[in-house]
Amino acid sequence: MNLPPLPENEEDRLQALIKYQVLDTQEEAAFDNLTALAAKICHTPIALISLVDKNRQWFKSKFGLEATETPRELAFCAHAICQTQDVFIVPNAEEDERFADNPLVVSEPNVIFYAGVPLVTPDGFAIGTLCVIDNKPRNISLERIQYLQTLSIQIISQLEARVNLINLKQNIIHRQIVEKHLRYKNKELADNLGKFKKNQIQLIQSEKMLSLEEMVAGIAHEINNPVNFIYANLKHVGAYVHDLLDLLSLYKQEYPDSNLEIQNKADEIDSDFLTEDLPSILSSMDVGAKRIKNLVLSLRNFARLDEAETKLVDIHEGIDNTILLLQHRLDTTLKHFEIKIIREYGEIPQVECYAAQINQVFFGILSNAIDALEEKFNSEQKSIQSENNNIIFPAIRIITEISCKNNLLIKISDNGIGIPREFDSRVFDPFFTSKPVGKGQGLGLSISYQIITNKHNGTLKYRTKPGEGTEFWIEIPIKSN
Repeated sequence: MNLPPLPENEEDRLQALIKYQVLDTQEEAAFDNLTALAAKICHTPIALISLVDKNRQWFKSKFGLEATETPRELAFCAHAICQTQDVFIVPNAEEDERFADNPLVVSEPNVIFYAGVPLVTPDGFAIGTLCVIDNKPRNISLERIQYLQTLSIQIISQLEARVNLINLKQNIIHRQIVEKHLRYKNKELADNLGKFKKNQIQLIQSEKMLSLEEMVAGIAHEINNPVNFIYANLKHVGAYVHDLLDLLSLYKQEYPDSNLEIQNKADEIDSDFLTEDLPSILSSMDVGAKRIKNLVLSLRNFARLDEAETKLVDIHEGIDNTILLLQHRLDTTLKHFEIKIIREYGEIPQVECYAAQINQVFFGILSNAIDALEEKFNSEQKSIQSENNNIIFPAIRIITEISCKNNLLIKISDNGIGIPREFDSRVFDPFFTSKPVGKGQGLGLSISYQIITNKHNGTLKYRTKPGEGTEFWIEIPIKSN
């Protein structure tokens, strides 16, 4: 009988085995299942997970064998660990001079056939084998060898998981202390971050409102005067044109037969069409000038430049002014059909509030509603057919009423894409947005929430159904406290 050689890296190999802290441990189903599977794949009565210690081989898992260990000098596995890259196979130990007189061959368990796959650690140390044993000569196919190699990798993975778990348990007390300290620090940081975000929101809101005021002032200065000049003079121009057309008509009546040059000029300019179309043009110009005046007025009313404190305001006027400013997004575009605004205004009194900030809330919620509608009713699907075959078009419904608490209640709903459930808890968080990069800053709803809850002692909440739409509820006292 030949004694098994020692691997060149024996000291390091033994240290790698000790690191796993697995020797002389209890049976574990995870290893036993792999051993049983190896025996079944190779059709052998015995399969072992053998770990080669300094003076013995110890079986972490065994199938078909009662012994728990054998001396190392008798171990077939002690030979197998010396060739980490190959499977160690003994087809017939009785004909192999290395093992013919081995007690494990000539007596129980009568090892005649042996095939062992080294268990190689990630660092390259063979700490044992997964082996299959039979008490009669045989060979093993390449396919079954590959199965054994796969199982050996699983065994090493289990051992790695064991040692990681042990290390984790050893560190758990230290981690608990660290986590307790971190929780305290995190709470401290969260409090500071909350204060910072609140201050930042207020600063951004102030900057936005200041920019809006400056913009409105510029528009009022640059547009209002020339528009007023045009609008005021259109009345005079209309009167002058009317007089000139009357004079032309009278001239035609008195001098129906004009000279040839005048007749040619009249034909050239189509005087009959000019007489008919010119009043229409002036009327269109009048309508356009009025619209520009109304837009400027709406913008001034929206920003409420001269109202820094609370005062009684007409909420319906604020909503209508906000809608007018968003009209360009409501009209029919390449993206969608016209977004219909359904107003269901109740009989409500004037409300004491910060008008400009309330208008800002309307602007943010309506803008988000339009975004949701544009995403759902896109250029390829401008209308949707419901389950009962009704055609659904994009719409925003606005309801105002007095709540059961005698507060003002405003409901703004849309039939857009709705808010995904995973965003429910973050909708009012500062800087959170579900929109693509560059489209949203994550401030609109957060600022709106601060305006309603902090500035007006009210509530802002919503309900949503993904794919069907969202409804926001704004409730504020009619009179501020």
